Amino acid sequence: MKKLILMGRSEAGKTTLTQALRNETITYKKTQYVNYFDVIIDTPGEYAQTAKLGRALALYSYEADVVGLLLAADEPYSLYPPNITCMVNRDVIGIVTKIDKEGADPEQAARWLRLTGCRKIFYVNSRANEGVAEILDYLREPGDSLERSLPGEAGN
Repeated sequence: MKKLILMGRSEAGKTTLTQALRNETITYKKTQYVNYFDVIIDTPGEYAQTAKLGRALALYSYEADVVGLLLAADEPYSLYPPNITCMVNRDVIGIVTKIDKEGADPEQAARWLRLTGCRKIFYVNSRANEGVAEILDYLREPGDSLERSLPGEAGN
């Protein structure tokens, strides 16, 4: 499995997506520090929202194979500057979260992610597990077996 680092502002859905990718029960949990899991690095939103902390994201990205830029579909703006993906020597994917929210505009969020340089965009509703399998397929490497157990079963 390729290792994925998730970046985005607070409440963009990084931790919820992490729980969905790990097939855990979805519960709200504020990320206070960088969390390392088997193949996922979950970062606090404040790192993307604060210039001095943002530099740390560049360093953490070197520990991942893929950088995931998250943008909620109900965001009124994007905090990512245009053409930012050239700043890392890793694959960078765009992940549009909260596609089910009232007033959401997933296509606008996807346009903003494309402006950053993301060529591959995933649309996700983590609570309904929509789009999660597509991300896991993208991260799969030859020889990987992705047998997922249900929440509460062994391995969770």
